[in-house]
Amino acid sequence: MENTVTALEPSPEATTEDNEPAAKQIPPAAVARMTLYLRALNSLLAEGVERVSSEALAEASGVSSSTLRKDLSYVGSYGTRGVGYEVQYLSRHIAAALGLTHDWKVAIVGAGNLGKALARYGGFESRGFDVVAIFDADPMVIGNEVGWLRVSDSAELERVLERTHTNMVVLALPATVAQAVCDRVIAAGIRSILSFAPVLLQVPPHVNLRKVDMATELQILAYHAQRAQTPGQAV
Repeated sequence: MENTVTALEPSPEATTEDNEPAAKQIPPAAVARMTLYLRALNSLLAEGVERVSSEALAEASGVSSSTLRKDLSYVGSYGTRGVGYEVQYLSRHIAAALGLTHDWKVAIVGAGNLGKALARYGGFESRGFDVVAIFDADPMVIGNEVGWLRVSDSAELERVLERTHTNMVVLALPATVAQAVCDRVIAAGIRSILSFAPVLLQVPPHVNLRKVDMATELQILAYHAQRAQTPGQAV
């Protein structure tokens, strides 16, 4: 069965922009698009825009208007026909549906170049993600400062995760150790993991695992680039 995300409970009389009843569940594909809508809405807020049509928001998000309206019906966010959506309200509503009104505590395991770059990135906090710890097993790295954090010994992983009330863990590790560390993280009670490790990790059904493989993405780009350079081949 496809996993879904529970959204806000709409009022009984709530309808979408097309006057259709609002649903309570968000399919994974729609969740991914919601992040695009939220980014576009936040950009509009920064520009002082108060209202936006479904067509304009869809174009800014790179989707069709019909897809946008269907997705927004999942969170019970409604526009007015001919007027559009109130930008601030819709932004707040989507953020709440995605769980971004909470403060999420994030730990990074792996203080190599990628892990350090993630720890130093300043854009997480404004989106509700507080990086509270970074770990490594290298004695030459443990104790070093990375941004406002000090690298903790991965031997202390479970204790520090509990002390910092960590909700999510990012794995920036080589393939050889990723599964073992992933198992420890899960045993420590973490249910949300983002992995940059170049390996397929095995997790139980109750754990949400997202994988980012930049090498794979580059290989896909290489395929399309090659086809674009070949006469008669469509991309």
